[in-house]
Amino acid sequence: MSRPSLFAPLSILAAAAALTACAPTTGMSSAPGMAGPPRAAPFRAADFDWSTPVGTAAIEGRVAFGRDGQSFDCTGSVALTPDTPYTRARFHTLYGSTDQAAIPEAVVRARTVADPNADYRSFVRSTTCQEGRFRFDRLPAGGWFLITPVSAGGDRVVLMRHVVTRAGAVANVTL
Repeated sequence: MSRPSLFAPLSILAAAAALTACAPTTGMSSAPGMAGPPRAAPFRAADFDWSTPVGTAAIEGRVAFGRDGQSFDCTGSVALTPDTPYTRARFHTLYGSTDQAAIPEAVVRARTVADPNADYRSFVRSTTCQEGRFRFDRLPAGGWFLITPVSAGGDRVVLMRHVVTRAGAVANVTL
């Protein structure tokens, strides 16, 4: 009579773990610590509804971006776009991240996004960047994407950063 090996259950567990590790990770965001890009999502105006009421949150920011010994200055408006499934997938395609990025403007413009004609502009807030500073007031709590072009005299770079606002609080951000 043969005795069962103690290693048989361990080999079954190891095989199960290997198969689990190979399972697809659909629907995952590219937030820190998570693998894979966000799943493409259709534009739905209803996904932006949370961002339209007047709120008590604010974002106060400054641009302090430098590269190769050069300091970059704001060269346009600062845009604030609500975080929705559509914008998350779009910005991952354009910037390679949904957390933060600094990408040459020409590279961003050359990338192709799904549903490029979706018009979400009415949900985007904009403000000027004066002396490297900007502020958004009366925001509802939630996730937002800050985007601003900067330059050091040559080609422009687009800075993108994800920010979360909380009711009654000011989120301080340095790009």
